[in-house]
This record gives sequence, C-alpha cells and structure tokens, in this order.
Amino acid sequence: MNQVGKSTPPPGWAVAELGMILPLNYGKGLTEERRDASGRVPVYGSSGIVGYHSAALTRGPALVIGRKGAVGEVYFSNGPCWPIDTAYYSEAGAGLNPSFFTYLLRFLVLGNLDKSTAVPSLRRDDYNVVKAPVAPAAEQTRIVAEIEKQFTRLEAGVGALKRVQTNLKRYRAAVLKAAFEGRLVPTEAELARRDGRSYEPASELLVAQPLLAVPRKAQAGVPVPPKPNSKAPVAPDTTNLPKLPEGWECCSLRMLIIEGPQNGLYLPKSAYGGGIPILRIDDFQDGWSRNFNELRQVHASSAEEKCYSLKVGDLVINRVNSLSHLGKALLVDHKNLPALFESNMMRLRLATALNSRFIEMYLRSKEGRARLIQRAKWAVNQASINQTDVGLTLVPLAPVAEQHRIVAEVERRLSVIDELEMQVEANLKRAERLRQAILKRAFEGKLVPQDPNDEPASMLLERIQGAKAGGTATPGCAPTPSDSVGRGRRKNQKTQPGVAVSQK
Repeated sequence: MNQVGKSTPPPGWAVAELGMILPLNYGKGLTEERRDASGRVPVYGSSGIVGYHSAALTRGPALVIGRKGAVGEVYFSNGPCWPIDTAYYSEAGAGLNPSFFTYLLRFLVLGNLDKSTAVPSLRRDDYNVVKAPVAPAAEQTRIVAEIEKQFTRLEAGVGALKRVQTNLKRYRAAVLKAAFEGRLVPTEAELARRDGRSYEPASELLVAQPLLAVPRKAQAGVPVPPKPNSKAPVAPDTTNLPKLPEGWECCSLRMLIIEGPQNGLYLPKSAYGGGIPILRIDDFQDGWSRNFNELRQVHASSAEEKCYSLKVGDLVINRVNSLSHLGKALLVDHKNLPALFESNMMRLRLATALNSRFIEMYLRSKEGRARLIQRAKWAVNQASINQTDVGLTLVPLAPVAEQHRIVAEVERRLSVIDELEMQVEANLKRAERLRQAILKRAFEGKLVPQDPNDEPASMLLERIQGAKAGGTATPGCAPTPSDSVGRGRRKNQKTQPGVAVSQK
C-alpha cells in the first residue's frame, strides 16, 4: 500500500496511526426485509449504498470502509447513515476534515491489507497500525479544495474518453449491422450490372452445397468422430428478417455445415498440467484469442487427440456460460494450434466454398448473436445452447465474391476502431496515474503551500490523545448504539492502539 506516512512530514504536519485518529466501529446488520424503504437514510455495505432506511446508526457524517468483500473501499456519507456488518465506519471529530481523510484512505489502498485466504477481509488490527500524515486543520481544507478542483478537470477529460469508448462500441456494432444488411460495400448484383457481366447469387452456392454422408466407424475404445452433415437443409425462420439485397439468400447455419456440430472434450481436473494445449472459453473473446503456447495443457489419449484436435478454419462456439458470454465464437487460426477444445464449447466445420470469416463476423454481430442464442435454456444459473439451436440459426448469406469484400472492409474498419480503443484505454490509465499523483503530492504536503500561522497538527493530536486519556468521547469515534449486538461487539473489541506522533 502507499506509505506516505514514512516520509518526513512538512512543517506543521504530524504522523499518527489510523487507529488513533480514525478508529473503526463495526457496522450493524440490517437485512433488506428489516429496512424501511420509504426512509431517506442511506444504508452502506462494503460496495457502497445498498438501500435506504428510516433510522441511522451514525450520529452524523461518517466514513464507511469495506470490511468484507469489497475490502478497503472508502465512501463518505455527508449525513447520518447506517453501515451494515460488512463495513466499518468512523465519524471524524473536530479538526478532522472528513473529505481529507476520505481521499487519504483511498490513496492508501486499504485493500492491500487483506491477508485472508477465502473471503477478502480487512482486520482492524492491521488498519490500526498504519501510519498516516495529518495536516493542520486549516491546510486540510485547502488541500481538499485543490484536490477537488484538479479532479473536476480530470473527471471532465475522463468523461469525454468514456463517451468516445461508448461511441466506438456503437460504431463497431453499426459496422457489423451494415455489413450483414448489404450496406457496407457495393453488392455483387450492383457491380455485375455496372460491368455488364453475370454473377453467382448465394442461392447457387446453396444448391452446390455438398451433403456428405460418410458413415462413422466405431472401434473399441475409440471415440466416434463427428458425423458429417447428412441431414437435409433446415428451412430457416425468417421472422423479423430485414429485406435482403439482391443476390443474397436467407439460410440456416445447418445448411452451411459439412461436419459437426460436435461438443468438446470433458476431462477431470487431474488431467490438467502438461500434455497438449486445450482451448477453453476463457481463452478467446470477440476478435481476440490466446496463442497455443499460452493455453493450459492436458493429458489426453491418442484417440481423444484425434477426435478433438482443432484445425485451421474450425469454428468454435461457447455453448454453456452466463448469458452475457453465451454464443461467443472463434474461427481457429494457426496461432491457436495445436490444441484440443473443451466440453463447454462446440466445433463445426463450414463448406469450403464459403468465406468462414464472414460467418464468424456475422455471429459476432449483435443481430447474429441474438439469433444464435434465442433458444437458450437455463439451468443452475447458466444458459446453454445445443447443436440443434446452432443449426437453426438464421444466416443472411451474400454471394461469395461479396463475402470476401465485406470481410476485408469490416477488418479494415474494425482495425481502426481497435487502435482508437487502445489509445482511449491508455489515456484512461494515464488519467488514473495522474489521479494518484495528485493525491501523492497532496499527502506529501506539496499540493498547496503551508501557512506558518496554521495551528500545528500535533496540537490536534494531543487533544485527541488527551480526550482518550480523560475517558471522554474521542473525536472521530461515535459510540455504538446500546443494543445487545453493539454491547457484545464493544465487549470483544480490543483497546485502540496508542498514538505515534511525530512532527518536524
């Protein structure tokens, strides 16, 4: 975590342990059923506001820190609130600017204190001993004002970058939509008329589609290889299909498949580690995939390798996943091979007369993917599509020559979008680094000038320490309500650590 407290503080500043200046209190459980939704008091969990209630746990403004789950996340409530039991809270007392400490705790990245092996968690003992810089009260106010001024400018730039990101996603979708409605490049019919020549429409391609019927030969202990497509073409459902350009044809994906679909290889966890690479659903996204040397490896029999080995031009489709990832497709390339493919995807091989990239791009489009997963079934929080569903997927098919031109134009435009997206992402990361640099300068005392007339922070810390020694309420620590849960927690809470104060 960022340890600005290790450096020598500026004149008038001091360094103290967080447990002394901002001691943490446990939040109190408040289930959704017990909340009064008509109230206006925000209810905070470790991930922020989770609802509203008519009563408050804090007496006034409070800092809320994630204890379980979203560990170390910091929120500031500018009025009374109710932190639940997945969060801590602290109420800044006199002389402690809550906005100053909100920024400070975010800069310190308290999540890095997590030492758990299961559910992420933040222990108070680890938090308490973190040393933090404390500016004089007046300078805290000046620092907050300067941070917010600079962050306002920064947020304006970040907002503009995110709008560009959104527009690029829309443009990507628009390019694919136009491509498969025949609006991206001149159609083959238009070019043929202009050049005074004939052309082969997509209907001729379907007539020429061979329907192979090679029998499977089962051998003892050898997996049966996928049967080539021997079924009659399935008539597609053309409901809601926009009017296709001249020369195009509507067909089912099944009509274009010469082998498969085939589900992938299932292996136990013990088979993973060494062996042959295997492609999994996490190894590719739309327009991106891992090289074979980046894939996990498995031990498979020679028969399994023969049956489930991928080839260049194979189309794999994610058949089981969350709905947001179901149906993502990859056209296998040389860089992915050699590799097998896992059971939660299926493989199919398309007619060689087609431009397979055209089909992959269509399935990546919003309309194509929607048709691919429209018959999805739900089971145990996952959605799935089967081989029949994939075969029935409607495809608007262009003449072959037009397929090639569409693919080339889509790739050209998407490459420009990819480059712009990379630049935007780089600038967003640069903005985050600048945000951290602003905070670092702030808590090193370099963001605003010091004023020698400010009351030193050491006097503020002495008052806090004196209040603790006198048994009075410590600034920054609000008593927990006197219910049985609160009493039980306070009884088991350890004494807060003492103050470690230094001043230049």
